[in-house]
Amino acid sequence: MRTIEWRDGHIVAVDQTALPDAVRMLDLRTVEDLIDAIKRLAIRGAPALGVAGALGAALAVRDDPDLAGDRVAALRQARPTAVNLAWGVDRALRRLPDGPDAVLAEALAVVEEDVRCNRTLAGRGADWLLGRAARPVNVQTHCNAGGLACVEWGTALGVVRALHERDALGRVYVDETRPLLQGSRLTAWELAQLGIAHTVVVDGAGPSVLARGLADAVVVGADRIAANGDVINKIGTYPLALAAARAGIPFLVAAPESTVDLATPSGAEVEIEVRDGAEIVHIGQTTIAPAGTETLNFAFDLTPADLVTAIVTEARVIHPAKGERP
Repeated sequence: MRTIEWRDGHIVAVDQTALPDAVRMLDLRTVEDLIDAIKRLAIRGAPALGVAGALGAALAVRDDPDLAGDRVAALRQARPTAVNLAWGVDRALRRLPDGPDAVLAEALAVVEEDVRCNRTLAGRGADWLLGRAARPVNVQTHCNAGGLACVEWGTALGVVRALHERDALGRVYVDETRPLLQGSRLTAWELAQLGIAHTVVVDGAGPSVLARGLADAVVVGADRIAANGDVINKIGTYPLALAAARAGIPFLVAAPESTVDLATPSGAEVEIEVRDGAEIVHIGQTTIAPAGTETLNFAFDLTPADLVTAIVTEARVIHPAKGERP
């Protein structure tokens, strides 16, 4: 199953808000439909957002080239922190002088490349880990960086899958990932589908998993990697990096080259999305804080380069903690 693709002249995507209770597909026939799906996290995950940006650009220029500019601008800004969304839009639109069909062809190329590059980086990440940890490798991860965050394979969970295929994986410790529970809802669902042994822990217990020696490595994805090696990822990643450094275990970031943003000098220049505070004080329809409680709902955090043992992409391995830069 592909998370997102082009079918019969429009975009079809898994509605990630319905999981794990149901696998529901969305038919997105307008750019406005796509923007809504992105903002409410029905489509999420950096590589999937890159694909969505490219396919959305194709949809925009096909529907009305004269009005495409405003639609595309709104699409680029639908989620400001992840660089892949704007990257996908811009890449597809470079073919606009050749007409709408060329834009669509480029967008479809982005879809297929996502699958290939994530399989490649997954294998490279597994090789890197096996060179530093005994089998079987127990892994801790945060948020969701699996097939749901890409087209069909995964980045951080792609590495996990590659280890599993080599009979080199032990157990995966999954942070629940508050406030929207992408770990317990999505990552645990994917691991169950793959038959991989896993344990969900609350976010506050993540560092203790590492301190107790239960995991041999942390493997996460990224929403943006700055030119100095700083990593922007789901809120809660930074504490895991601190705990990994204290425990003396590798902190590995798995992300495609499209996530590397050389135009941004450091993570300090990245706009961190602040989402609706209602996500914090409600779980589903249940209120979990007094009415009127103030909130601060950062969607992402910054992990400094000196805490990142390695970044693995489809093309290379970078070691920011040793001073290597993308």
